[in-house]
Amino acid sequence: MVGGLTGLSYSIIIFLFQYLGQDSLFNLQQVIYHVCYILTAMMGGILGVNMSNNKSRAA
Repeated sequence: MVGGLTGLSYSIIIFLFQYLGQDSLFNLQQVIYHVCYILTAMMGGILGVNMSNNKSRAA
């Protein structure tokens, strides 16, 4: 969840900078790039949680 929020907030910041500063929207290539970035950030969050060494779970 944190990875998805990180990717989404990054994409929103880049979109606002591009829209407000340069007066242009995302093109198709940028949309695909940002969707892949958000998915990668989500996978990083999932792997980061599941790969951590948590000794309290060992029974």
